[in-house]
Amino acid sequence: MSDDESVETPPVKPVLRVVKGDLTPEELAALVAVIAARNAAAAHAAARVAKRPRSEWGHPARLVRTPHRFGLDQWRRSAWG
Repeated sequence: MSDDESVETPPVKPVLRVVKGDLTPEELAALVAVIAARNAAAAHAAARVAKRPRSEWGHPARLVRTPHRFGLDQWRRSAWG
């Protein structure tokens, strides 16, 4: 390929498009900053939820417990599995 030939790239779809109105560059920058901050806050909140430890109350292993044995003091040991 020589230097004269240009490589064509497919057109990129814009992430944000102003449909109505006439924005100044400062207003457009403020709009982009607000949207970026909102997306960052949502990603941060999703990351915090993902790191939360899972509750053991709903764990499937609780369904596979050994049956209770009858006898003296077994009511105390019934919670130990």
